[in-house]
Amino acid sequence: MSERRVAVITGASSGIGEALARELAGAGWLCVLLARREERLRALAAEVGGEYEVCDVGDREAVNRVAAAVVARHPAIHLLVNNAGIPGRATFVSAPAERIEEVTAVNFLGGVWCLRAFLPALERAAPSSVVNVASVAGTVAVPTSGPYSASKAAQIAFSRAVCAELKPMGVRVLTVMPGFVETEGFPQRGFLPGLMGQLVVDPQYIAKRIVKAVASGRRELTTPAWYRVASIGQWLMPWLVHRIVSTRFMLSRESF
Repeated sequence: MSERRVAVITGASSGIGEALARELAGAGWLCVLLARREERLRALAAEVGGEYEVCDVGDREAVNRVAAAVVARHPAIHLLVNNAGIPGRATFVSAPAERIEEVTAVNFLGGVWCLRAFLPALERAAPSSVVNVASVAGTVAVPTSGPYSASKAAQIAFSRAVCAELKPMGVRVLTVMPGFVETEGFPQRGFLPGLMGQLVVDPQYIAKRIVKAVASGRRELTTPAWYRVASIGQWLMPWLVHRIVSTRFMLSRESF
C-alpha cells in the first residue's frame, strides 16, 4: 500500500483530466488514471509515475470491476475526480437516441457509478475529497447542445446532493463548473464565433484552479469567474436568457 496520497481521475487521457494528472503528480500525488484509450493512458501514466486502468465509466459493471482492482492496491483513496465527459452538440430532436443515451451515461451516471464504487476507499482515507467536473452549460442550456447541457445539469444536482450526504463521512465534494475549455473532445476555439472564441481557456488553467479549490475545501467553483454572470442571469432573468438563446438558435439554422 502506497504512503502517497492517491487520486483517481476519470477521463484522464486528454484535456482537463490529463492536465490535472500532471498538476497532482507534480505536487506528490500518486495518480490512478481512468479512460477508454489505453495507449494514451499508458504514456501519461509513465510520464507522471502513476497507474492506469482502461474503463468506460458509462458501464456500471466495468466501473465496479476497475474500482475493485484499484482498491485492492490502494485501500484508501484520498481524491476522486469525476471528469470523464463526451460532447453532445445536437438538439434533442435531431440527435440519435443512442447518442443521447451515451452522453447521459458518461457525463452524468459515470460520476454516480464511480462515487458508489470508490466510496468505501474514500471513507477509509477521510478526510478525502470528490471533485465533480460539470460545466456552466449545466446552468444555461442552449438548443444546439441540449443533451449535453441536460447531462451536466444532472451532474450538478447529483454533486450538490451528495455534498450534504457525504459530509458526515468525512468526504468533501467540490462541484466545478468550467466555461469554454479548449480540449481534444471540445475544440471550442474553432467552433465559437467572433469574440466568444476569446473566452476559451486551456485545460491547465482549470487544473490549477481545481487543485487550489480542493486544498481550500471549497464546495463550488465556476471558472473562469466571469461565467457566473451567465448562471446568475439564468436565475434572475430566465425570460431574457430564453430570448437570447432562441434568437441565436434561429440565426444558426438560417446560416446553413
